[in-house]
Amino acid sequence: MTDQYSSIELMICTAAGMLEDGAIVVVGTGAPCAAAMLAQLTTAPDLTLMFEAGGVGPRLPRMPISVGDSRTFYQGVMATSMTDVMETCQRGMVDYTFLGGAQIDAYGNLNSTMIGDDYEHPRVRLPGSGGASDLGSLCWRVLVITPQDTRRFVERLDFITTPGFLTGPGAREAAGLPPGSGPHKVVTNLAILGFDEVSKRMQVESLHPGVTLDELRASTGFELLFKEGLDTTPPPTPDLLDTLRREVDPHRYILGRS
Repeated sequence: MTDQYSSIELMICTAAGMLEDGAIVVVGTGAPCAAAMLAQLTTAPDLTLMFEAGGVGPRLPRMPISVGDSRTFYQGVMATSMTDVMETCQRGMVDYTFLGGAQIDAYGNLNSTMIGDDYEHPRVRLPGSGGASDLGSLCWRVLVITPQDTRRFVERLDFITTPGFLTGPGAREAAGLPPGSGPHKVVTNLAILGFDEVSKRMQVESLHPGVTLDELRASTGFELLFKEGLDTTPPPTPDLLDTLRREVDPHRYILGRS
């Protein structure tokens, strides 16, 4: 990395660029919300944001502190409920959702439930699914923003909270989930990761500036695939960084974590 931007700034700017104008995205708080706000302020002014607590289509004036923050309804097209938001996902109308977890595996399955071998007596009890399993099952494309290390990127999850491609090709559809839906991109502090169309395994699409293949492999607990003609992630433009710092997160609630 250069000293012109932090890793979290690169991750947010990169994720923002994945949201096309006119799309619908369900977001939570933190980095995903910052990415959606940044996209709405720059390249995707007609991006529709949805929040799990019922805010639909707001123009966020400031970073909300929760999905139920009153700011998630500001100038929105609808102030509704979780039931309506999930029903909209079930109808196949939502293009993207941002999700996260303590663990992710090669097929994009996520764990936000527990760490350990015994569900009744885990080493760590995590917050659980919330709406993550529903969103990961019903939205067309799942985006993840997360740091990359061997604790998070594991060969086998301790618990599957949210289905990715499950065990591989055809498994998601066999479970009754919408054909063509599933994990789309994973944006980390080291790389942009996608999923191979045939094997459904995670593959590296681009390395961030200054990151080596050895560093990437050492930070991953399973074998990665690599896209032919591996790219280097473009750095954020000065204008994008300025908007992120001045308008999206001026108080550095998210950016200050880096």
